Amino acid sequence: MAHPLYWPGKYFFYPIGNTSAVCLTRDLAPEETANILLLGCGDPRNVLYTIFSEPRDIANRTLDFTCCDIEPGVLARNVLLFTMVADNQPYDTVVWNTFFHIYLDVESHALLVKQCNKLIGFSDSLKRWDASPYGSFIKMSTEYTLAELRRHWSLYANMQDLPPDRTKAIYDAFNKQSKSSIEEHGLLYNPARSSGPVMMKAMMITPEQFQAYWRNGVTSSDSREIAAATLLNPTFAYSLAGEGCTVHYGTTPLSSFHLAGVFGNAKSAVSAADAVRGAQAEFSDWCSAFHTSIASTSPDAPIVRLFLGDALVACHALRAFATTGALSMNIPVAPWKSQLIQLNRDEYVSRGAPTTFSAIDTSNLDDYLGLLNVLVASAPLLSTSARSSVLYTESLVAMEEDATKDFVERLYADITTIGLLFDLCPVDYLSGFNARSNTHELLTYDVFKKANFTSFHQVTTWKSPSSGDAVPSQGDRLRQPLVFDPHQLGTLLYDIYHELFAKDGVGYLTRDSNLLRNASKSSIIHYTRESFVLFLKFIKERLAIPDGRWSEVVERVLNLSLEDTSLILDRNNYQDLCGQLHRYGVHTVHYYRQVPRKIGLTASWDTVPSLARVIITVPREKLTVLERERIGTPPLHCDIRSSQVHNMFAAVHVAFGQVVSMGTKSHPRVIMREDPKGWEGTSPLVASFIVPTIILTEFEPMENLIVALSVRSTPAVVGALVKKLGSTLSVFATKLTDTSHVYLLPEQPLPSKKTQIPSLVTPAGLLTQIGKPEAVVVDLDEECELVASLTCRISIENKTVKEEFGAGATPTIAQVSPCIMRITVGNHVQDVMYPFPVIGSQYKLRNARKSSYIEVVVPVSGSFKADGMKLNPFPVTSTENSLAPWNVHRLNLSRLPILDVEGKDLKLWLNAHIGATMSSRELSLRKKHKTDALMFIKDTLHAIFVQSSGIQTGTPYRLFTLEDDTTKNSDTIFFISDLRYDLHSHTVVCDGYVLPLAHDILPEMLDMLPKLLGPDGGMMKVKVLEGEMRSWKQLLPAFVERCRTWQHGGSCEYRSQGKIPLTEAMEEDPLCSCGRGKDTEGMSKVPLWSLFAPYVTRMALSPLFAVSYLERVGRNPDAYKCSVCRKRGNPKIMTCGGCKRVRYCSKACQRKDWKSHSAKCKP
Repeated sequence: MAHPLYWPGKYFFYPIGNTSAVCLTRDLAPEETANILLLGCGDPRNVLYTIFSEPRDIANRTLDFTCCDIEPGVLARNVLLFTMVADNQPYDTVVWNTFFHIYLDVESHALLVKQCNKLIGFSDSLKRWDASPYGSFIKMSTEYTLAELRRHWSLYANMQDLPPDRTKAIYDAFNKQSKSSIEEHGLLYNPARSSGPVMMKAMMITPEQFQAYWRNGVTSSDSREIAAATLLNPTFAYSLAGEGCTVHYGTTPLSSFHLAGVFGNAKSAVSAADAVRGAQAEFSDWCSAFHTSIASTSPDAPIVRLFLGDALVACHALRAFATTGALSMNIPVAPWKSQLIQLNRDEYVSRGAPTTFSAIDTSNLDDYLGLLNVLVASAPLLSTSARSSVLYTESLVAMEEDATKDFVERLYADITTIGLLFDLCPVDYLSGFNARSNTHELLTYDVFKKANFTSFHQVTTWKSPSSGDAVPSQGDRLRQPLVFDPHQLGTLLYDIYHELFAKDGVGYLTRDSNLLRNASKSSIIHYTRESFVLFLKFIKERLAIPDGRWSEVVERVLNLSLEDTSLILDRNNYQDLCGQLHRYGVHTVHYYRQVPRKIGLTASWDTVPSLARVIITVPREKLTVLERERIGTPPLHCDIRSSQVHNMFAAVHVAFGQVVSMGTKSHPRVIMREDPKGWEGTSPLVASFIVPTIILTEFEPMENLIVALSVRSTPAVVGALVKKLGSTLSVFATKLTDTSHVYLLPEQPLPSKKTQIPSLVTPAGLLTQIGKPEAVVVDLDEECELVASLTCRISIENKTVKEEFGAGATPTIAQVSPCIMRITVGNHVQDVMYPFPVIGSQYKLRNARKSSYIEVVVPVSGSFKADGMKLNPFPVTSTENSLAPWNVHRLNLSRLPILDVEGKDLKLWLNAHIGATMSSRELSLRKKHKTDALMFIKDTLHAIFVQSSGIQTGTPYRLFTLEDDTTKNSDTIFFISDLRYDLHSHTVVCDGYVLPLAHDILPEMLDMLPKLLGPDGGMMKVKVLEGEMRSWKQLLPAFVERCRTWQHGGSCEYRSQGKIPLTEAMEEDPLCSCGRGKDTEGMSKVPLWSLFAPYVTRMALSPLFAVSYLERVGRNPDAYKCSVCRKRGNPKIMTCGGCKRVRYCSKACQRKDWKSHSAKCKP
């Protein structure tokens, strides 16, 4: 589809996940439908952990997972695990061994083979699978998926019977990889990131465990179990690369689990065996929860659907079915495959399998496919019927010099601009904070970046930018039409185009002083002209741009492309761009409208369409040069060239096999018979691509044209291949008229539909007393990069208003919520909704009294701008049936392990963790005693955490009251029952209860309060500063909703009063009464507290972290001081190369300190 074709080179198989599990429903209200799409799903850790985390006492819903992966070995292993758990095999021995161990004991191996044979017996057809004991909860999205999984189960079961030479080759390959992993990657720290805030402690142990795992092939440290594990686990030996060992060198089971509790609660040194036992205990808990859920006769049992194929192709297939009902697509399931997508009719037609989703997790496909490609493919699959629909992206590889800014660079445009184009925006960008911590990533990156350490885990939560506005949040998520000036939009889109293909430019390698990094990056290509066309198609449909205006937009892009000479390869790719524009119905350049001539190879065709498909068969021996040379994984493309022209086409599909001619001369067609042996076979490589027919028929005689499969020219391959392949880097080239190697077929454009301009719909809850709103107009700045303003026009229809307005009445304007401006004319009110949070205080008003319309022009808000989300920084959004916090993820507190305040080194790691919530900007504000509500909140949360854990005074305090610094009034009391690890968000939470001292309940507590407030109560006052109490009133509903285990009642005050919080005033309760006195077991820990249990509401406080891609977190590196003389560098501060902790201004100071430091200098 949209991604370049790469020569495979070294392939890595990931049988085990390389990041810790996350809960995929963390941003969904428990009452909301949970249809979840996992793209690049990997192992089943996220499915298991989500089921484990589900609050079953409130969430009566089916968890429906669609798990897509390109690797059949991954899905085959996942089904083995699910079915073995379903069969109640021992989780911590047999199931653990067969899934995580590279080598198995005889008993585990026998049970694995037995399970494989069992699955083979159930999988000869979709019908048979559906009728099997597993068919009710494991579904197959395509017949091809089941066939490939069955093939792998057969390979696993039969590996024990292979000839000795093949068996030896497999064992030798694993022995070689074991040696390489230990010797070359033995200090791998990746597993430690699963420990989150205690990552630095885990880094002392995880390398040891990693080496032992690859040395012994098992996680156990028991010598008898190690000795018994002699049989290679066949599920590690088969992948897309075939038979052998392609397991990634950094694979280790510990990466999938959460080890914060193991290291954080330890009272003595933690061993590698302790870490493994902690992972096994967590795995057993997950498996138990899964078994319980599927064993239930309830209709709410979870469903796991498996979809084998490329993520971009799978998204396209699901979208096509949702919009057209087509089950089959003329698109191969994945690169290097010829099998076409065909959805399972029974599942998608008869049983209504989901094709839109309330949550989409894209794993770290960003690293492999490109962030824009991922967004373009997945965003259309987000459900519009779920208000809190959410999409997750993540990356693990940083390509920029500053990894914290890498995320912004991957978007190729301003975040606000992208947010408007996609109707998706990072939640932390709008909020200015994140409840998920990456402080451990920042610390590790800061310590190791000089060693060229490029691993940096960035997780981003995307939601509609207007969905955080709680006012219009009833009902479906509405997509408001937007209007851009065609010239501005075309310029913006071309600038994105230019950035996508900047590596085509002569100046890319020398754009800065880091030539080595630039050369490395130049070989990593994620976008083709087809990618850009699909992006344009998405934008056209998303913005519902009429065809006439859209032509202006695309013509602007094409004109700029022709004018810009900085991209030296752009001319070579121009026909590819125009051909894809026509193919997808996005735009047709004028000369494509003429009918190509019937000439040469097209002479006998009935009709000659504007597009043709060229198929070239590349003899197997021509690939030898790529197989022998160590060239990595360069991109491939096809060429149509002559002595006069050279056109390049990057949207190429290849597979090994034979092309068989069908049809007639007037209607030629072919079929592809794929070689089942693939790389191990002898068939030629068949490459297929689309070209504009006109370049074959109108410019040069066909016999002069050369067709070629070539390697893209990059610094990494030029030196290695030019001597072998020549300056064109063609792997194989032949004449277009060579009918023994080339097939030319007519190709029709893909079906497209005329753009439907949606009618404007006013969201429920908005006032519309003046007239009809028109589509919001987006005005870009002079560079056409940033959003300058949003304008909404109201055409006055109310007769009274028209008369008053015409007579000179001046409308009054007020911002009532992040996205809504309220217009008042006399006694009539109109709410205007914008698609993005705005700065209402800077509005401009345009009154057209003769034409009877009012325009309100507002700038957009953002992280550090006024108004916008700052009007209610912690929204709780509502639908007809549910409430959910918008930017603070949900938690099932009963599933989070308790933090032991007696743990060894608690003060060291916890103080560092909660002390890293502020950015350098906020620290500066704090030092200068400036007013900032979020900074104040962070400071108060810090005080509560350090006091409740006892790391500041040595004695934990668990009772707090917020005291307003100005009035000395206290109206909010916190009871902290426990501190817990928020495992998947790598932070900690205070599990507690809030007691608002409101007028309506105070009389009932008058006799009890003195005891609580007296010396025996142990209460600590926390001073809150200017305006902070208002922020706490806004925040508390979110902290309550995130851990809710109860249903809101029909008389809920939130609904009856239509606002959350209910109040921001002192001595009034911001919370509804629905949760009061519920789930209060923690209050029984202190006898005095139990008296207040009927009046409190459970909550989960957590630190709020700065957003690292927006501003620097923690101390500026220039502010570090020398450990010896306290200077700030001579000329630059340096870090000790041994421990990576102590800093010096010069070598002289380091030598001076070595005598005392040497004993403590440990890595």
